[in-house]
Amino acid sequence: MGLWCCVRDMYRRERVWGFYRGLSLPVCTVSLVSSVSFGTYRHCLSHICRFRYGSTDAKPARTDITLSGFASGLVRVFLTSPTEVAKVRLQTQTQTQMQQRRRPSASGPSAVPPQSPGPPASLALGLKYRGPLHCLITVAREEGLRGLYQGSSALLLRDSHSFATYFLSYSILCEWLTPTGHSHPDVLGVLVAGGCAGVLAWAVATPMDVIKSRLQADGQGLRRYQGLLHCVVTSVREEGPRVLFKGLVLNCCRAFPVNMVVFVAYEAALRLARGLFK
Repeated sequence: MGLWCCVRDMYRRERVWGFYRGLSLPVCTVSLVSSVSFGTYRHCLSHICRFRYGSTDAKPARTDITLSGFASGLVRVFLTSPTEVAKVRLQTQTQTQMQQRRRPSASGPSAVPPQSPGPPASLALGLKYRGPLHCLITVAREEGLRGLYQGSSALLLRDSHSFATYFLSYSILCEWLTPTGHSHPDVLGVLVAGGCAGVLAWAVATPMDVIKSRLQADGQGLRRYQGLLHCVVTSVREEGPRVLFKGLVLNCCRAFPVNMVVFVAYEAALRLARGLFK
């Protein structure tokens, strides 16, 4: 199913609200997660520079930036895994229940009446999760703490490598875009560097993001995957290597404008902090 086919099918089944399913919890936690991610990066980078060069103001090597970005990705997993589980379960529960209804029963084909004009499918079906908090409580009650961190191995691989790429590419691009005689790029340079860093990070993250989503959605009904490696092998065997890059174009189109704004805000916050603590 292609991008536009997916958009059309989702709108037909769930109307506009289907595009925002499972979004409220990530929106409420995005500030906390972002502050922890960028704070961890700066904290690790400062400690590495102090340990290696004797000063936090020393120019870090690219290895230092990569290690700090890697640590940032590892730390954020502990905050994002439960919200990612809730988001994926809410986004996929309509499709999962419709597939279960279509499965033939032991006595013969399932007698599913044809859909008639009326309320969206999300209202017509008796959905298991009523919202993000209800989803988290239900998963914790039925599957325990392990259920809230289902797919976290893929999430660790996704975020550690993508955030290392994210901060390293941003640093390199900022160096290239800094005018001669200046120590920092202008606002346009930050916008371009931030947008490109976001695209490169998602290019690295997408394969594990696909696997992560499949593992987290696997808690609904019978479990299909036995673990990370089994999910990768099964997905590639059944759908080919291209399955690992599903959603890459959409992720990159979203990442460029979002991370343009993120890094402009980040640089503004750094300059404000330097001015306050001088």
